[in-house]
Amino acid sequence: MNIKAILSYGLFALVVATILVDLIVGKSDLRQYTVTTLIVYALTAGTYLVIRKGIFPFVVRRLMQAAFVLWVIVSATFLLLRFLPGGPFDSEKALPPEVKANIEAKYNLNAPLPEQYIAYIGKLLRGDFGESYKFIGRDVTDIISESLPVSFQLGLYAILISFMIGIPLGVFAASKHNTILDNGAMIVAMSGVALPSFLVAPVLILIFSYHLGWLPPALWIGPVYYILPVVTLGVRPAAIIARLTRSSVLDTIHSDFVRTAKAKGLGWRTVLFKHVLKNSLIPVITIAAPLVAQILSGTFIIELIFAIPGMGKHFIQSVTNRDYPLVLGVTIVYATLLVLANLLVDVLYAFLDPRIKLS
Repeated sequence: MNIKAILSYGLFALVVATILVDLIVGKSDLRQYTVTTLIVYALTAGTYLVIRKGIFPFVVRRLMQAAFVLWVIVSATFLLLRFLPGGPFDSEKALPPEVKANIEAKYNLNAPLPEQYIAYIGKLLRGDFGESYKFIGRDVTDIISESLPVSFQLGLYAILISFMIGIPLGVFAASKHNTILDNGAMIVAMSGVALPSFLVAPVLILIFSYHLGWLPPALWIGPVYYILPVVTLGVRPAAIIARLTRSSVLDTIHSDFVRTAKAKGLGWRTVLFKHVLKNSLIPVITIAAPLVAQILSGTFIIELIFAIPGMGKHFIQSVTNRDYPLVLGVTIVYATLLVLANLLVDVLYAFLDPRIKLS
């Protein structure tokens, strides 16, 4: 077994251990320890494999480009918030001019716009997102650190569910091509694509919570509370992955190397899972980054429907309240996750298909 396989199996084992600890133990020092271990291991193993593959310069360039993209996003969001009508301290009952002037002076809102921008970028480079305008006395960093793990849990479990359901369903449909099983699987997939999450959520609550009483309808307290939100958020991505996997597997089955493997006498299952599936995953990995974006944006609605205390609630409230620091902080976090997801997808290309050269 080579070093690449050892590191991959080790990472998989750590991911499984982290999920089990999270589901069984919940909030504890053990969960924090396993998550920290997973992050350190993933970064170390990823760096080693990237250097060994010879794509370290590519990753460095992409990280520099990511920093530029994040700067553009921060700048655009900062300026849009300032140019929109109204302000964070405007309300139906107008504040006395003296009080409003003192509040704006406290948050440096009375300074010229370039001065505000430079001050904010300076604090941002020091890791300071500023103080919330509506949550008096609370830093945006503290608010995000409390809500981000919940949103990250929801998004991570939804991504895992979507791939665990979508890929096997797509392979199964392709292996039963033009049969009633294939047609049935694709009908299910098309239904998943067509139905929006804000419609799926109340239907699932109505069936499994109201009529059957099997699952709680809201909150995020324990593993049993995770089921409905995670399934609701993962249904549409799973359907998209299933359809794309089926199409990719059917294209790959007719390749020359598959015919050669069959001619050597290999069994159909060996050909399908060892040769066809690996080469069929490139298109699936291609849409992984857009799916991550879709899932992250979908958490806003899901968190509201299921009363989950994640970042989606703070993002919507901050936009409504014109809480500039909180809007910027949440935007930066989501933008960073999306940029890193795109980088990870690009790097995975090189490991899934040796023909792809990153330069």
